[in-house]
Amino acid sequence: MNKTERRLRRKKGIRKRVFGTAKNPRISVFKSNRHIYVQAIDDEKGITIISASDFEKGIKGNLEGATKIGELLAKRLKEKKINEGVFDRNGYPYHGLIKAVCEGARKGGLKI
Repeated sequence: MNKTERRLRRKKGIRKRVFGTAKNPRISVFKSNRHIYVQAIDDEKGITIISASDFEKGIKGNLEGATKIGELLAKRLKEKKINEGVFDRNGYPYHGLIKAVCEGARKGGLKI
């Protein structure tokens, strides 16, 4: 198995346990070699509630940018009166950019 296949296998195991609702959405993180994408997903309806990425003005795809993306997502969820979420690391190890996004969301007032 290569690196991507191992990540997708871990992702399947995580998705068996993690499920989002309208009041408690799944916070899913995806990272490519250049960019970071985060979305809050309602799995009951199968829709994306809010999304954020480093394409936003003034945010770079580095560690500080990942923290800002988490804070931005938390701010947008607060505007929709959502205070909690379930974190889906999408098969990535919980360190570096993934950890920074989660900590940024917590810093923004989101309970994960």
